[in-house]
Amino acid sequence: MVKSFLLLVFCFASFNLNAQDLEDLDSLLVDRDIENYSLRIFSNFKVNKFSVSDGDSKAKFVPNNRYGLGLGFANKKIILDIAVNIKNPNKEKTSRFDLQGSTVLKDKNFVKIYTQVYRGFNAKNDFDEPTVFRNDIRSVSVGINYLYTLDDIEFSYSLLKAGLPNKNYENIFITGGAGVFGSFDYFSGKPSILSETTRPFFNEQGDVRRYKGLSFGVLAGIISYFKLPENITATVNVMPGIGLIDKKITLQDGSFEPANPMLYKLDFLIGLSYNLNPFYVSFTYSNGLNSTDIDFGNNYLLNLTKAKLAIGYKFNKKH
Repeated sequence: MVKSFLLLVFCFASFNLNAQDLEDLDSLLVDRDIENYSLRIFSNFKVNKFSVSDGDSKAKFVPNNRYGLGLGFANKKIILDIAVNIKNPNKEKTSRFDLQGSTVLKDKNFVKIYTQVYRGFNAKNDFDEPTVFRNDIRSVSVGINYLYTLDDIEFSYSLLKAGLPNKNYENIFITGGAGVFGSFDYFSGKPSILSETTRPFFNEQGDVRRYKGLSFGVLAGIISYFKLPENITATVNVMPGIGLIDKKITLQDGSFEPANPMLYKLDFLIGLSYNLNPFYVSFTYSNGLNSTDIDFGNNYLLNLTKAKLAIGYKFNKKH
């Protein structure tokens, strides 16, 4: 399933590339105005957490070392930030590879891609059993979102993330769109994700050893932009979706494929930016929720959270 999904992503990217000539590609990726460029320092928060629940109990799995510090640069076309993960010497280490990116192509095409590989989770619960760090628990999440909007949206992202001014839009702007998404999700534990003390709170089918799910679906979106007093701008973006998922559950003794093929998705982003030329401060918070029924009264929820606080310095043309 992973190979099939990665092949689909590659074909999608190749289609978008081959559909443009070199001049279009240059205008798509290259920003020639030096005033649109900035250097930035930032702090971020990234977490890939998931849970398995029934009507009465919930087991949650949350990673450690969720914060990072880094440097980057930004312009109207692209933002490149590189962070170093901050590790707490008093906590167990979560090993991770976490790559997330989003862009707006040709003003109306919003694309988001993410790849997250985590190993080592705090196993929590809502029935008063002690929290235990489990180094054997792994999670892999790979996905792509595509949204085509009715109106140009490039300004909302460049303003908030790169601190760029724009005087061509009204104080309040709201538009909508529709698109598609695809994702692959995986988690596993040895011998299962539940411990001996938490296993009695779930039925036999809730004691999952390994989960795999490949999903495709459609989504809609509302993207809004607000000009506030004192050079402050804000955005609120909401993208719900629904899709079909092919999933397989492996238990300690046997396996099964859940009958319910539905996946429900909700992505949202809020952001604020303050401009004080040549400096700017921006804050964004986004969350992606993916929920599906895994039969026998059990449910799986994946929660992808990202927050970033950036301080940037914008270049000016030399006269």
